[in-house]
Amino acid sequence: MNFRYFVPTKILFGPGTMDMLHKERLPGKKALIVTSAGQSVKKFGYLDKLITQLKIANVEYVVFDKVLTNPTRECVMEGSQIAKKSNCDFIIGLGGGSSIDASKAIGIVATNEGDLWDYFHGGTAKAKPVKNRILPVVAITTTAGTGSEADQWMVISNQLTKEKIGFGFSKTFPVLAVVDPTLMTSVPPVMTAYQGLDALFHSTEGYISRKANDISDIFALRSIALIGKSLIKAVKDGSDIDARGDVALASTLSGMLLSITSLTAEHAMEDGLSGLHPELPHGVGLILISEAYYRHISQLGLASRRMIDMGKALGIENAREPMAFVNALIELKRACGVNDIKMSDYGITREEFPKVVELAKLNASSEFYAERKVLTDEECMSILENSYR
Repeated sequence: MNFRYFVPTKILFGPGTMDMLHKERLPGKKALIVTSAGQSVKKFGYLDKLITQLKIANVEYVVFDKVLTNPTRECVMEGSQIAKKSNCDFIIGLGGGSSIDASKAIGIVATNEGDLWDYFHGGTAKAKPVKNRILPVVAITTTAGTGSEADQWMVISNQLTKEKIGFGFSKTFPVLAVVDPTLMTSVPPVMTAYQGLDALFHSTEGYISRKANDISDIFALRSIALIGKSLIKAVKDGSDIDARGDVALASTLSGMLLSITSLTAEHAMEDGLSGLHPELPHGVGLILISEAYYRHISQLGLASRRMIDMGKALGIENAREPMAFVNALIELKRACGVNDIKMSDYGITREEFPKVVELAKLNASSEFYAERKVLTDEECMSILENSYR
């Protein structure tokens, strides 16, 4: 038994915690608020709530609201220039994982010369060391899916190269996270499903990864169980605070476990898909390939005991075979109303699959090596083909 556990983020969890932000010792006097290009944080008053808290705390702010569904290198570079010109000394990511991921990346480039791709690892990125102190990040999540509020990772797309790469290190953990389920009640049912299943796949991949350990297993199984217990309830009734809280905790736990274990080829292949199709929401891409991926893992027989565990955690008490998890997953997707989405709905074609696999292996090779058996190109192609509709 060997592991390293390091999750330094202070987390404020629970209904009403957003209203307590002003009581915290914030890491600076002027914040760059990073949020999405959509209008939800404004429409539902979340941006106003944050501004009220900053005013009470005597903290100045500048708003940068251009983050896309899949945050881009180009957006990060623009945000970093605003942070520099405005003399911001910390960043607040307000919104979903995209806003929080972009905040971490902006924090790097705002204090280090050059381009974001100078510091990322994988693909065409240059993997230079981050020499200067980065701007600290406060993460305020309004969705339950990525767990980015509790880990060091950020996933950024490069529109020029069609790459989508994950990166992070010890200094990119948020210093403070607010996980308030009352900020999630406005998320539409279908988006609740997309995000909740993203959290599920973080946990299931972390659990079957060969890098799993005793600590990550605790987080993974609890996260899976919370999704199984409450995701359908949250989809059907967005105002159910208990259900929202369960899914929010599942997401935060999935972020914590990803700081000490690894994702697998499922995420790498999705990043290949959404790298080519940036309009494809990350959770949707995972849903599209999930059944074929886990069916293949079941057939390999390399994580059978763990897949049975996941089936039980998802609610199949008498699970005896690894396919029990696959069947439970299919039923969960059906109950959440997302079992009929198709790749063709997003303009994805079969002819693109070789490029998807190439990008996946180029940009996320570590996730392939986290598998108990490294998947071949042919196996990846088969998973994609079996997912296509």
